Amino acid sequence: GADVIEPDLISTKDGILIASHYPNLALNTDVASRPEFASRKREDWQVDGETQTGWFAHDFTLAEIKTLGVVTTDPERAQQYNGKFRIVTVQEVIDLVKAESTRLGRSIAVYPETKNPSYHRDLGLPLEDKLIAAIQSANWNSSSAPVFVQSFEPGSLKEMRAKGLNVRMVQLID
Repeated sequence: GADVIEPDLISTKDGILIASHYPNLALNTDVASRPEFASRKREDWQVDGETQTGWFAHDFTLAEIKTLGVVTTDPERAQQYNGKFRIVTVQEVIDLVKAESTRLGRSIAVYPETKNPSYHRDLGLPLEDKLIAAIQSANWNSSSAPVFVQSFEPGSLKEMRAKGLNVRMVQLID
């Protein structure tokens, strides 16, 4: 029954956009319980001025991330689904939205956020071109498309507009 799906987008090591609010996979996956990834733990890593310890998406390929189980970040929410689902890509979100819009006979919008765009740019994994490509591939690059691109960083939005992205954009403020 959703009218809109709102994924935060971050990048994997191989430049694939995934839907995750956190670049630090320790916050929303079971990566800490996976011995094969123990050596990738980073201590005192900076994400947009915040010091964090954990495992970061930019150190993992999509194939590796797809082996991780998603866990809820809110201890007050139901825990029975922890580990049963995987992080999805922006393309999987688009495919789901298109399929469900067709099945239901109504439009479902996508409201992606470029999450931590400066952080990703500094890592050599900019988000903007990948998001533009996904939107263009979906044939959604128009102001009437069911897409609203959002960001806290105006530079990210301005870059996408300058590169020809024509969807509606939303500047988030803190």
